[in-house]
Amino acid sequence: MAEPRTGAERYLARKLEDPEYREAYEQAKERIDQIDGVISALDDRRIELNLTKADLARRAGVKPEAIRRLFSAEKPNPTLSTLVALAGALDLELRPEPRRPRTGATRAQSAASGTRRRTA
Repeated sequence: MAEPRTGAERYLARKLEDPEYREAYEQAKERIDQIDGVISALDDRRIELNLTKADLARRAGVKPEAIRRLFSAEKPNPTLSTLVALAGALDLELRPEPRRPRTGATRAQSAASGTRRRTA
């Protein structure tokens, strides 16, 4: 992170010094990045197929305003059902894939406690 310039950036920098807060922040950021990536991929495919948002809505059986909100909202939060309908309408598949290995420490689930722990 660059040197904080605003009050909000300084506040966040102080909060991120707390390991628990940093962990929660990083998890939330990862989720947001994944959602943004899926939405961007769907929109890129829509453009590639020369479909309007209204065309996509008709193909997917989704209300046009839902599509407009999805692609223009600052914080989209689509349901899995909507994502699957859009992917199908765009001739795409949504499927879970293993994560790429992270650099440094990785996270593992502790079998005994059900809590996350860091492993090398």
